[in-house]
Amino acid sequence: MASSNNSGSGRMAVPEAKEAMKRFKEEVASEIGVPLKDGYNGDLTSKQAGSIGGEMVKKMIMKQEEQMK
Repeated sequence: MASSNNSGSGRMAVPEAKEAMKRFKEEVASEIGVPLKDGYNGDLTSKQAGSIGGEMVKKMIMKQEEQMK
């Protein structure tokens, strides 16, 4: 069954945002002390990788809440 959405495909809805998200991820990783490097980062623990994603979501929610005020 073909699906028109790309959920789970790893593709971004706005391809131009890819570089911005990469920079955001690197910034967050640096802030929380997780050693990200260019390319493969499969040697990170699940806790480290999850902490990057969790912090990114927290920051995005805070930004959206500020904009809604």
